[in-house]
Amino acid sequence: MSDPNNDDVTRDWLGEPSDAAAPDPMRAARGPAKPLPKRFYREAGIAPGEGGFRLTLDGRPANTPARNPLAVPGRDLAEAIAAEWQAQDEIIDPARMPVTRLVNTAIDGVAPRRDAVIDDLAAYAGTDLLAYRAESPERLVAAQAEAWDPVLDWARDALGARLILSEGVMHVTQPEESVAALRRAIAAAEGPFRLAALHTMTTLTGSLLLALAVLNGHLSPDEAWAAAHVDETFQAGVWGRDAEAEARLALRRAEFDASAKVAALAQ
Repeated sequence: MSDPNNDDVTRDWLGEPSDAAAPDPMRAARGPAKPLPKRFYREAGIAPGEGGFRLTLDGRPANTPARNPLAVPGRDLAEAIAAEWQAQDEIIDPARMPVTRLVNTAIDGVAPRRDAVIDDLAAYAGTDLLAYRAESPERLVAAQAEAWDPVLDWARDALGARLILSEGVMHVTQPEESVAALRRAIAAAEGPFRLAALHTMTTLTGSLLLALAVLNGHLSPDEAWAAAHVDETFQAGVWGRDAEAEARLALRRAEFDASAKVAALAQ
């Protein structure tokens, strides 16, 4: 339990401030390695504070792992964070708090490293999932085209990014002007919360285009997730579903949905 004389009521289990200095700015979203603590508060709420609204635990302001105020600009996002804290049982489980973890990452890891995060995301422009197509069977080829071609058309028309397609795993170099256009679309993400959400959605799907489509309201999270998993859906239809793989996919889906939620609420 935290020192009652210290308002940093989340530091004990979310990690030491040094965690935020890790080379990977998204590391904070993975949660702590230490044993999970018991719930030490009765009521999670929000209060007006610097930059918008701050999470409170039993009325005391909460901080991020790097001891920054756990504050967000909008009430709806703050209430989503508080709801995760309030939903904890006897044990505080960060795995059940994806919105909180992403917000911590945005504040501690993305805000001070915005250019580095943009650089990391821009690298996906050259390896986007949607540019690499199956050679066969025909049903999979058709499924990919149905799900992915409209997104490529949107990226061309709305973002000015035309991608060259490749069959199989042969690498294709994308046009410099398209990569530059996608970089501009990344940099247009307002604030650290939407940029952090964009990063997580991209890494979970392997597609910067799908993540940008969600961020810009062109695709719903359900549509983007389905498009990102056309191959897995096809394979499951042929070979059946694997319970362990489905469980892992469900965890990733929860992270994706939380990222989409943060992106929407942080507008």
